[in-house]
Amino acid sequence: MDRVVLGRTGLEVSVAGLGCGGHSRLGQAQGHSVDQSVRLVHAALAAGVTFFDTAAVYGTEEILGAALKARRSEVVISSKQGIVQSGTSALGQAYLSGREYAALVEGNLKRLGTDYIDVFHLHGVMAHQYDYCAAELLPALERLKHQGKIRHIGLTERFIHDTGHAMLRRALQDPHWDVVMTGFNFINPSARGRVLSAAQQQNCGTLIMFAVRRALSQPKIARELVLNLGAAGEVDARLIDKNAPLEFLLQPEIAQSLTEAAYRFCRHEPGADVILTGTGSQPHLEQNLRAISAGPLPGSICDQLRQIFGNVTSVSGN
Repeated sequence: MDRVVLGRTGLEVSVAGLGCGGHSRLGQAQGHSVDQSVRLVHAALAAGVTFFDTAAVYGTEEILGAALKARRSEVVISSKQGIVQSGTSALGQAYLSGREYAALVEGNLKRLGTDYIDVFHLHGVMAHQYDYCAAELLPALERLKHQGKIRHIGLTERFIHDTGHAMLRRALQDPHWDVVMTGFNFINPSARGRVLSAAQQQNCGTLIMFAVRRALSQPKIARELVLNLGAAGEVDARLIDKNAPLEFLLQPEIAQSLTEAAYRFCRHEPGADVILTGTGSQPHLEQNLRAISAGPLPGSICDQLRQIFGNVTSVSGN
């Protein structure tokens, strides 16, 4: 497993990170036992994964903490906490105070069974929420950092609702953030010019989510998505085969699946540090890690993807 330095944090981490949320939540969403989920984390460790991402809302912090307890000094843990009061809209403005937020982070630490969290993020922030976060919640995180309870401060976007990255475009004008998490995939690669280049200039580490989600793991759904983008004018319909718009990726010399192509596309994008992958299945995990560890797609294929999807900003690929 290749490693990368996560921006100005100086942390050397695996280029693949195990995401403990998403549709699978380490298999908990499919009814797996805690022991099964712990074994999945151990399989990731054995494969060379050293970066693990979770959050309060995922319900997997305790599982991850138990699985990593004996290896804590060898891994980097990323966790998150939402910014609004429980039971209110995540898109609203019923914000937590700085004191309330700090108290919730204590809960993250307890569930993870650790004295410190390597990267702690304000979770799922929208553009209209950013100024409050920077003014009120960031100082609370800085105090926790001074106390040694968190080591680096991060920020994640709500990509499903902010597919054009308005929040991170604003945030990366400021020097506050050590790490950001952004949505990026070949269907919507707009983070390339709107997030990744700015992060590089700031020496800010990047975590890539949505590299592969539902649309790119199911060819029929992917086809419908591409055709819809063509009908909406975001994709030039003249550039796609209406019967098989993504078949050019599935040649023996290119990729065996859309999932493989998608992971390789993200892994070798300049400015993309850690590619997050989530699953509840060890064979699926191994398949994903092989894709992330593989070489880049041919330059001509990357050019073709850029020509087709380079102007898309309206979808997340979820």
